[in-house]
Amino acid sequence: MTAMSAATTDYPWLADEPVQGPPVPPEWLGYYPAPEPDRVTRFVQRVWTRSPIWAAPAALLVCMAGAVGYTLATNPTVAGAGDAPTCLLKYTTGFVCPGCGGTRAAWYLLHADLPAAARHHAIFVFAVPFLLYMYLAWTGKRLFNWRLPQLTISPAVMIAFVAVWGVWSVLRNLPWAPFTAFYV
Repeated sequence: MTAMSAATTDYPWLADEPVQGPPVPPEWLGYYPAPEPDRVTRFVQRVWTRSPIWAAPAALLVCMAGAVGYTLATNPTVAGAGDAPTCLLKYTTGFVCPGCGGTRAAWYLLHADLPAAARHHAIFVFAVPFLLYMYLAWTGKRLFNWRLPQLTISPAVMIAFVAVWGVWSVLRNLPWAPFTAFYV
């Protein structure tokens, strides 16, 4: 067996490329076999394959319930004027971080005050219905084989969302009107 025929059996994509000149070892072409997964990856994959089908939706539900419970227990809307900010970025720089106001917005959403929630974090309020629907559609399909339409997000939509979030995060830190209305 020649070096090139051995390379094409190990690396089938090499067979489609024209061969010019003497055969070259596949290592020189930059093609390497996929590396073996590390111990942590193997452990996670083993646990994932042995877990019951309801484990992932239940774990996400527990996390969401914990976030709702934390928000309801702490009441983030009451803070004294002299209290130090809890956000490290705001504490050290004075700037409002991209997530600032999200917990207060969740508090107001849980109390059905949509205008106040949007005042504290409009992007969060916009994203919550989509995230909830995506969770319900995924859980319904996974557990009950429901045929709800899956909400798929294209890379272009995700890039646009992050870009809008980034611009909004910058605008809410500008110290002159009308941008001071965004400051929370």
